[in-house]
Amino acid sequence: MRYLGLDLGTRTLGISISDITHTIASAYKTIRFDDSDYDSLMDELENIILEYKIEKIILGFPKNMNNTIGDRALTTLEFKEKLENRFNICVIMQDERLSTVEATNYMLEADMSRKKRKKKVDALAANIILQTYLDKEKGR
Repeated sequence: MRYLGLDLGTRTLGISISDITHTIASAYKTIRFDDSDYDSLMDELENIILEYKIEKIILGFPKNMNNTIGDRALTTLEFKEKLENRFNICVIMQDERLSTVEATNYMLEADMSRKKRKKKVDALAANIILQTYLDKEKGR
């Protein structure tokens, strides 16, 4: 049984998956979709959940820097409810402030081209979200 990490954007969903020991997160993929058409993600997520025997979803929670909840966070809470209703799986909200910035900085340090960064930033942000949760759960 594994955990699934998600970074929800307006047109992309970054996905990462943990190992079976819930120790290491790995970037999996990025799904692109039409602007705010979150329902279109459900079939592909269902395939991933079944294939990897996902037992928990860790969803990035985009709070504002001052810890308030804005429009993006409200949209993410609605997506959380869709996930729980469709898959009957526990969805944990993980603070994701600056995860995309951190992902971009990792790729800049690796001297990755702008084109490659654009393709990988969401999956890497999902990986950071999931790894942060895994570390917190293990007390690290």
